[in-house]
Amino acid sequence: MSEAVKRVYAFGKDANGNNVTEGNTEMKAVLGGKGANLAEMANIGLPVPPGFTITCQTCMEFANGGNSWPEGALDTIAEYRADLEERMGKKIGDAEDPLLVSVRSGAPMSMPGMMDTVLNLGLNDESINGLIKQTENPRFAWDSYRRFIQMFSNVVMGLDGDLFENAITAMKNERGVKSDTDLTAEDLQQLVAEFKGIFSQNVDPVAYPSLVVDGLVQFPQDPTLQLQLAIEAVFGSWNNPRAVLYRQKNKIADDLGTAVNVQSMVFGNKGNTSATGVAFTRNPANGEKEFYGDYLVNAQGEDVVAGIRNTSPIAQLKTVEGLEEAGQQLEDIFVVLENHFRDMCDIEFTIEQGKLWMLQTRVGKRTAAAALHIAIEMVKEGLITKEEAVMRVEPDQLDQLLHPQFDKNATYDVVARGLNASPGAAVGEAVFSAADAVAANEAGRNCVLVRWETNPDDLAGMIAAEGILTSHGGKTSHAAVIARGMGAPCVCGVEALKIDAEAKEARISGTDIVIREGDIISIDGTTGIVVLGPVSLVMPEITGDLDAILEWADEFRTLGVRANADNPEDAELSRSFGAAGIGLCRTEHMFLGDRKQIIQTFILNEDEAVREEAVRELLEVQTNDFYGMFKAMDGLPVIVRLLDPPLHEFLESARALDVEIARLEAAGTDAALVAEKRELMAKIDSFAEQNPMLGMRGVRLGIVYPILPTMQVRAIATAAARLKKEGLDPKPEIMIPLVSVVTELAKLRALAEKVIAQVEAEEGVELEIPIGTMIELPRAAVTADEIASVADFFSFGTNDLTQTTFGFSRDDVEGEFVPQYLSERLLPFNPFATVDAGVARLVQMGVELGHEGNPEIVCGVCGEHGGDPDSIATFNGIGLDYVSCSPYRVPVARLAAAQAALSQK
Repeated sequence: MSEAVKRVYAFGKDANGNNVTEGNTEMKAVLGGKGANLAEMANIGLPVPPGFTITCQTCMEFANGGNSWPEGALDTIAEYRADLEERMGKKIGDAEDPLLVSVRSGAPMSMPGMMDTVLNLGLNDESINGLIKQTENPRFAWDSYRRFIQMFSNVVMGLDGDLFENAITAMKNERGVKSDTDLTAEDLQQLVAEFKGIFSQNVDPVAYPSLVVDGLVQFPQDPTLQLQLAIEAVFGSWNNPRAVLYRQKNKIADDLGTAVNVQSMVFGNKGNTSATGVAFTRNPANGEKEFYGDYLVNAQGEDVVAGIRNTSPIAQLKTVEGLEEAGQQLEDIFVVLENHFRDMCDIEFTIEQGKLWMLQTRVGKRTAAAALHIAIEMVKEGLITKEEAVMRVEPDQLDQLLHPQFDKNATYDVVARGLNASPGAAVGEAVFSAADAVAANEAGRNCVLVRWETNPDDLAGMIAAEGILTSHGGKTSHAAVIARGMGAPCVCGVEALKIDAEAKEARISGTDIVIREGDIISIDGTTGIVVLGPVSLVMPEITGDLDAILEWADEFRTLGVRANADNPEDAELSRSFGAAGIGLCRTEHMFLGDRKQIIQTFILNEDEAVREEAVRELLEVQTNDFYGMFKAMDGLPVIVRLLDPPLHEFLESARALDVEIARLEAAGTDAALVAEKRELMAKIDSFAEQNPMLGMRGVRLGIVYPILPTMQVRAIATAAARLKKEGLDPKPEIMIPLVSVVTELAKLRALAEKVIAQVEAEEGVELEIPIGTMIELPRAAVTADEIASVADFFSFGTNDLTQTTFGFSRDDVEGEFVPQYLSERLLPFNPFATVDAGVARLVQMGVELGHEGNPEIVCGVCGEHGGDPDSIATFNGIGLDYVSCSPYRVPVARLAAAQAALSQK
C-alpha cells in the first residue's frame, strides 16, 4: 500500500503467521504510545491481535481541517481494513463469520482514561447471527451487541450512559436478579431492542443525516459508517474537556494529536475459560518486585477499570481452573516486557477460551515511592544506570512523599476499609460530586470526593479534592490510576460504603453511621482506611530510597539549591531537606504579629524620638531573629533581604477603619475618639500610592528612611558577631532589593559597610558579610555590568521581574485574564509558575553582564520559579550558580537540577 503521506501502519501477523508490522516503539510521536508498543510487542513475538494504526498527524489534519478528512485518508483506511480482513480470514459485518474490531485512542504521551474507546464494532442485525453461529453462544453474542450499542451511543454519539444503565437496572429488577451476568440471552436480546430505541429517540437527525432511514434515526447497520464515525469520535476525544484539562495539568502539548488503533477483537467474556485484566510488572504503589493487578473471569476490559464488578488479584490467575496455562504465560511475558523496555510495564490482556492475547503495554504510572524504589532496584539488578535512575523519577512526584500522613500518635476509630490505592492521607469535608469538590476548593475548604466510582468527567473534582474515596473499583480502576498519577490520596473499593449521590450522603453498612455532605472525614491511602472526623496529619521524613536518589542527583547536578525561609524552624527544615543555604530571608515577615504595633508606631509618628525608640525595639527583636536563623544554618550562607514592601502594607486597612468610623458616629460615640480615628485615617491615606508595587519600596524605602536599613544591618552584624564569639560560623549576606541604577546600590552599600565596621569595633570581631542586590527590574538586568561593580552577588527575583517585564500585576491578572489566556493559548503556561522565555533572556543577560562587571559575582534565583522543574532546566543552561525555593520544594529542585545537567550534557 502506497500513499504520498503515510497515515496508516499495520501491526501483527498475516494469515500465514508472518509478522507484517510496520512500526516500532521508537515511533510514539507517529503511532502514539499504544500503537508503537503494540507494534513492538508484535515485533518481539508476543501474541497481539492484528490491526492497524492511524497516525497522530492524521488526527491533527482532521481537527485542523474543521473535522474533515484529508484527501485520500479514508481510501487508505479502507485498504488497511481490507488487508486486516484478509489476514483474519473474516470480514467486518459478515453475516456468516463476522470480524469484530475495537477502536482505541493512543496519544504520544500516556493519558490514561482521558480519551475514548469503542469495542465490538462490526455487529449489526445480520452479523449477530453469524456470531451466534460461530460461537454457539447466543448469550455471549447478544451481550456483545448490547455492549457495542451502549458504548457507541455514549462515546460516538454523546448520549448519556445512564439512559442505558437505567434500562439494564430495570431489566434486572424485573427479572429479580442482581448481576448483569444473571440476565439470559433472551433478556439481552430484548435489551438490544430497547437500546436501539433509546438511540433513535435521543440522536439528533439534523446533526446525523446519514443515520436517518425512512424518516427516523436508526442505529447504523453499515460497518463502514460505524468505523468512520468511531474513528472520528476518537479523534474528537483529543479535545474533550477532560483531555484538555489533563494536558494542561501535565504540560502536554495540544498539537500532538492521538492515534487510532483499529484492532481485531478478542473476548474475555466467552465463559469461565475467558478473562480480562490489567496488570503491572511491579507494584505501582510501593515498587516491590511482584506481579500486581486485577482480573475478571468472563468479562470485557472496561468491566475491570470501571469498577462494575469487584476484581481478583492477578497473582491468583494461574490457579484458576482452565486459566492455569495462560496465567503462567502471562507471568513469563511480564519478565520479557520488563527486560525489553527496562522499566515497569503496565499491561492490558485478554484470555479468550484459554488463549492469552496482549492488548497493550506502556511504561506504567507509579507513585513517587514506587518510582524511587523501582529506580534503585533496577540499578541493583543491572537493568539501568544511576544516571537513568535519576532521570526516571519525575521531580514533581516527590511532593507525594512530602504529603501528610496520619500521625502515628493520633487516636481514631476506623469506620470502613477499602483498597490502599494511592498513598498519603487527606482530611476534609465529604462531597459527592466533582462540581461540589470544585466549589469547595474555590471557597477555600478542604474536601474529600466520595463517589461510587470515578469516571473521566470527574477529573476537575479529583484535582480540586484533597483525596478520593470510592465504594467500588480495584487498584487499577480509574480513581486509583488517576489519583496515583496526581499524587492524591485514594481509597477504593470500600464495599461497606452505600452511597446516595442525589441525597449527598453515604451509609456504612452494618452500622448506623451516615456520612453527610459537609461532614469531616479522613482517609489514609497508604493503608486503605476511612475515619469519621479529623485525624492529625504529620509530614514524613526524607529517608531510604529518596535519600539514595537525591544523593545520586547531587553527584550529577551543577546547580546549587538553597531555600527561602524566614524563621529558624523553616531554616532547620530546609537544611534537613538538603538546602545548601538560605537564598531569601524576607525580613518583612518578621514584622507581623505582636511586632506590627512597633513598625506602625515608626510609620505613623513624625516625632523623631518616638521613631528612634520604635527602631530600638525593632533592633532588639531583629537581632534575636537573625541570631536564630544564622545558628540554624551554621556554616551555610543566609541571604537577608532588607525591608522591601511599601510601608502601607504594615498599616490597618483604610476601608475597615472607614467602616469603624461610620459605626462610631452612628452609635453617637464621643467626638474626641471619632476625631482621633479620623486623624489616623488621614495618616494612613497619606501613605496610599497609585501603584504601590512600583512606588516607595525596596531600595527607595532605605534611601528615604535610612534609619531602617541602618537598624537591620546592625541587627544582622550583631547576631553574626555573637555567634562568632560562641565559636560558630555564621555566613550572613545582605541583599538590597529593587535596585534600578548603580548609584542606589552604591549609596546603601556604603551605609551597610559603615554599620558593619561599627559593629566589628564594638564587638571586637572581624565580619565578612557580602552585599548584593536583587535583580527584579528590566533596567537592572540590562545594566547589570554597572550594578555588578558594587555587588558581591545577584539574586534574580523572577516574581517581580515577570511582573515588570510583562506589565502584569500578578495579584490581579492571575484571577482576571491569565486563565482565559491559557485556555485560548495566548500564553503556553502561567509565566508566574514557569519562567517565560523573555524573562529568562533578561536573567541570562543579567548573568553575562554581571560577570563582565565583576568576574567573581555569584548569581542565583530566589523567585518561586526556583522550585519549578521546567524553570530549573532553563536556569541550568544560562550560567546561574543556584536556585532558591520553598523548603518543601528543595528535594524537587535537587532532582530537577540533576536531570537538567544530565539532559544538557
